Order: sequence, then structure tokens, then C-alpha cells
Amino acid sequence: MNAHAFVPACDRSPAVLPVELLRQFDVPGPRYTSYPTADRFVDAFGADEYARALSMRRLAGAGAPALSLYVHIPFCESLCYYCACNKIVTRHRERGRQYLAYLAREIELQVAQLGRGAAVAQLHLGGGSPTFLDDAELGELMALLHRSFSFVPGGERSIEIDPRTVDAQRLAHLAALGFNRLSFGVQDFDPAVQQAVHRIQPASQVFALMDAARALGFESINVDLIYGLPQQNEASFARTLAQLRALRPDRVALYAYAHLPERFKPQRRIAADALPDAATRVRMLAAAIGQLTEAGYVYIGMDHFALPDDPLAIAKREGRLHRDFQGYGVRPEGDLVALGVSAIGRVGATYSQNAKTLEDYYDLLDQGRLPVVRGLALSRDDLLRRTVIMALMCRGRIEFDAIGEAYAIDFRRHFATEFAALGPLVAQGLVRLSDHDLTVTEQGWFLVRAVAMVFDRYCSANRARFSRVV
Repeated sequence: MNAHAFVPACDRSPAVLPVELLRQFDVPGPRYTSYPTADRFVDAFGADEYARALSMRRLAGAGAPALSLYVHIPFCESLCYYCACNKIVTRHRERGRQYLAYLAREIELQVAQLGRGAAVAQLHLGGGSPTFLDDAELGELMALLHRSFSFVPGGERSIEIDPRTVDAQRLAHLAALGFNRLSFGVQDFDPAVQQAVHRIQPASQVFALMDAARALGFESINVDLIYGLPQQNEASFARTLAQLRALRPDRVALYAYAHLPERFKPQRRIAADALPDAATRVRMLAAAIGQLTEAGYVYIGMDHFALPDDPLAIAKREGRLHRDFQGYGVRPEGDLVALGVSAIGRVGATYSQNAKTLEDYYDLLDQGRLPVVRGLALSRDDLLRRTVIMALMCRGRIEFDAIGEAYAIDFRRHFATEFAALGPLVAQGLVRLSDHDLTVTEQGWFLVRAVAMVFDRYCSANRARFSRVV
């Protein structure tokens, strides 16, 4: 594809969408960190199928692109009421050491199929709170990974940070271990909101950590915010945005809170009447987009923003964005080996997920088995639609002939139903259609999930499971 074909929202600050349009698309929809999405995974895909996928990659030898690695650390010291992550709240520090021992077992099982020394270009530690592990345990984990894989010089090494669990000394240790990217979970600076979600962290603490991280030379620092939390209102969120602008992280992830107490038990501690209503939430989003773009941030897509000189913004301008289970990134699309309880990976034309509970995860490893309990082998139609959806999510453009030739189809005829469904989006100015391509417009880029949903054959039956598009 032409790397410079999609210019809206890339080389200039995009216009803020009208609140009325945002409100119209305030509906549930997938985030498309994969296609098909994880709700389509089946129990029939298990450890044996995953082992075969690893073995096939091993047969590719040196010709296989470098891997990404994801390691899930599920533990947290305290409960955040909004959280929908797979986590275990505990103050028993010894549980981290036990978990590390089981991670070592899983890594050995993975390496037995994959081969020792597979090249790794990207590492991400997520959770939970990876910094639940102490300095010695994090050092052991990194040493274990280095013994098992070959890390490519200059690759990304990122870790999610709970600001309440680190200080400048711990950040220095992370830098010494080779981490070069950090993500701070802030969510909101307002004390009343923090109290409502049971996550107290003074703004002064975050600012001090940001200063320390910059002094240590971390290449990129992200801050997560959430809008739609209890006790938030337009005035309080405006103050949080002003503090964020003063903090000026390299990247910002701005997530919508999805209140699903029937699925996520911690959310039952949040009273529904304490949440901002839909109209207020949409106005907060519009204000955030306006504030961030006015401050010079480039809108990457979905809920991601980056400063113009950040690699993510550069990749957006050059048409090199990619998307996987960690969100937007700059690496070419490739395999992701996932380690730890509930972790989701991708190898070849397959997705896989480990056991979701520690008990099941430990039990399978005690049996000497890979802890994969479900996944999916993608069909030809899945692969085709993944190509289309990722082209939309990452480049905002579909070239009909290129995809048609790759999959031996007449693109317009094959997707005749989808083209009919695009009519309202064209009329609203969110997409442009020509004989040869579909391009997401400047305004449409803010609602790209809604455009991608047109080509998703599964999501209509499961929408209630997803977060809201805005």
C-alpha cells in the first residue's frame, strides 16, 4: 500500500467531532487488538494445537521475523474498583516468587517447541501490576528471558507501572534491567475520583516519577487516563487534562470506562448513579480530544495520542502502524508469544489463551503441559477480514485491488453486503469511496472502530461484551 495515501489525522491536528456525532456512535464495539476477537476463541483449540503452531514457526528458521513477548503478572496490592483486568489482589509477597517459578516452567515448555534463542524484538510486561514483583524477582525474570530468547539490539522493552509501587530508585533498577519504555497508570488526578475508584495517588507523586524517568533516559513514557469514572464531571476532568498537559508524557492512552458489574465483580462497588451520564461522558471525550490536539499531540487512532516526534506518531505519518494485543505499535505484524496466567498470544494463523485462574495454570504446568486452554485457528475468511480490518485500524484505507489479488476475490462483489452498510457512513462524511479504495476521513478516524465493525462478521451477536466506541 502507498504509505502516504492516508493523510487525514496524520500531518495536522484533526478537527474535533461534533458532540452529536460522538453521541450517535456511543455504542459497544470491539477494540480490534485482534480479529476475530477473543470472544470467538474455542476450547477445541488447546495445548496440542498451540505446540504445532510453535513447531511450524521453528521450521521457518532464521526466515521468521523476530518475536514479540508478553508476560502477564497478575498481582496487585490493592483493588481498583473500575478494573476489568485479570488480576489477583494480595499482600502476600511470596506469591510473586511462586508465580515466577511457574513462569520458568512455562518458558521451558515454550522453548522446547520453539527452539532456544528465538529472536525477540519487543517485550512487554503487563498485569495486574508487574511492579508487584520486587527488584530481585524482576531481575530473575529478565535473566530467565535472556537465557531462553535472543533479544534484538535496540528493541522495545516496556513495562506497566503502578505509580504507588515505585520510586526513583526502582525506576533506575528497571532502566538497568534494559527497560526503555514505561506506562504509568494514572486514570485521573482528581482526589474525589481517586477515592471513588479506590486508587489514591497524589499528582505530585506522578510528576516526581516522570521527572525521574526522564532523567534516567527512558525513550518513551505513556500515561493512561480513563473518562466516565464515578464522581467525574466536565470541570474535574478539565483539571485532570490541564495537569496532563503540564506533565506532557510522550504518549497518552485515553480509555472509556465500561461499567459491566455483571461481568467484573470489583465494579459492583461503584454505584451507577455516581457515573457521569452518556451526554457528559461524550462531552468529556470531545474536550479531551480538543485539549490534546491543541497541546500538539497527534491522534494515532482509537484512544491513543503521541507527541509528533514519538516513534508512534512517526509510524502513523509513514503508514507503518500495526496493531496487536498490546494496542498500536511500530513493529511489522508478527508472532506474539504470551506467557503467564490468562495471557493471549498469536503464532502463525492461530490465537491462543492460557488458563485464566492460577489454580488451573499451575495444575497444567505441574502436569508438564503447556497451559493453553482455548484459542482459534483462523479460517481463510478470518484472515481476509483481519487484513481488511487492520488496514482500516492502522492506515485508514483499503485498496480493493491489492486485497482482491492477494485473496483471489473480486473485492466489491465479495463484500457487497458490507458496501451497502457503508452508505450511512459515507453520507455522514466518515468514509470516502472510490472505484479503487475506501478512505477513512479526518472525522471518521475518531470513529474508526465503527467503520471496522462493518466488515466484522461476528460482532453483531456479542456487542454487549465490548466497551463503547466512544
